[in-house]
Amino acid sequence: MTISPYLAFAKKSFLQKSAYRLDHWMGILNTLIRLVIYVEIYRALYSGREAVDGITMSMVTTNFILSLGLESFFVVNDFYLANRIYNGSIATEMLLPVSFHGRMLADNLGVAAFKLIFHFVPAMLVAVLFIGIAAPADAGAFGLFVLSALFGYGVLWSLSFLFQMFSFWLINVWAIMTIKNVFINVLSGSMIPLWFMPELARKIITFTPFESIYFTPVQIYLGNISGGEIVAGFIKQFVWIACLMSAGFILWNKGKKKLVVQGG
Repeated sequence: MTISPYLAFAKKSFLQKSAYRLDHWMGILNTLIRLVIYVEIYRALYSGREAVDGITMSMVTTNFILSLGLESFFVVNDFYLANRIYNGSIATEMLLPVSFHGRMLADNLGVAAFKLIFHFVPAMLVAVLFIGIAAPADAGAFGLFVLSALFGYGVLWSLSFLFQMFSFWLINVWAIMTIKNVFINVLSGSMIPLWFMPELARKIITFTPFESIYFTPVQIYLGNISGGEIVAGFIKQFVWIACLMSAGFILWNKGKKKLVVQGG
């Protein structure tokens, strides 16, 4: 399988995103506003205390900065398949000599690359200069953080891929996607650091893919886990990607057999 067509799809989505300059600035502003709001809320809750249950304000701030920064370019189009089923264009796209799933991923990666450069980097610079962020535990931890973040994106995309397959059976997948995204926001550690979750909830979350998206990379960055725990974190991310993608392909193979296109 040649990779050049998928690079072309990714480049196309990158260039399409770059055409909307106002959206670019609004994306940066949105990330910064959310970051400031969350940080100020926790500053008020900490009431000048250096730490609560061993969790320092610096750790909380760093968690928000990294999680919201990653979220700014962790792009998934939850309605890629649904839109093409709705307008009938999926019939044509399935006949193309390229993988439909590969094109889905390439389209998302093109937008993610744009947001990495023009949303994530500027927002992180502002956050570092005006809010403050803890330095990584060491250079090795930073490298492992980047690798874990890539795997985290893989988990996020695989979740979207699986849920998109329900488009074959549901007229509108907006509700199910909204539920999925609420679980991700709450249980991934991006909105509420998982350190503050009740012990029972924390144990349950470890059996879900959600903490692998944002919280695992942040833990590595801060040096809260090391050695075997980092290896276990990577294995967990890889296993979730494999399981979610396998389930998605099972639904894909079942769904396309019942696909009926009207129009297009």
